[in-house]
Amino acid sequence: MKKLIIINGPNLNLLGKREPNIYGSLTFTEFYDEVVAKYDTVSIEYFQSNKEGELIDKLHEVGFDYDGVILNAAAYTHTSVGIGDAVKAIETPVVEVHISNTFNREEFRHHSFISPNAKGVILGFGLQSYELAIQNFL
Repeated sequence: MKKLIIINGPNLNLLGKREPNIYGSLTFTEFYDEVVAKYDTVSIEYFQSNKEGELIDKLHEVGFDYDGVILNAAAYTHTSVGIGDAVKAIETPVVEVHISNTFNREEFRHHSFISPNAKGVILGFGLQSYELAIQNFL
């Protein structure tokens, strides 16, 4: 059984409440439960933190034993050299995801420290972005 993990960064714990016009009204827990049920032949874990160092620690923890990481580092995507370096340092392939199309947003969101080291990038499909990333690893 393939082993995947979804890692979410800051403020994504507020999905369903935060800016529903951008992020939708579904909580991530509701979405995650649906995905786990749908892809029952894959082990899918979930981790979320608002702290940069905890995200880096989790990447180090799973980065040599898992089949794939689905990473939405949220705002840290555009600011964290450390998370970008952690993605580069691990062996497990990482797919960078974003709920919104970051290129339709503020200019600073057009740059990612993760993309150069990611297997691929999926953005702008709402929560469906995560499901597309899961399908990549099947």
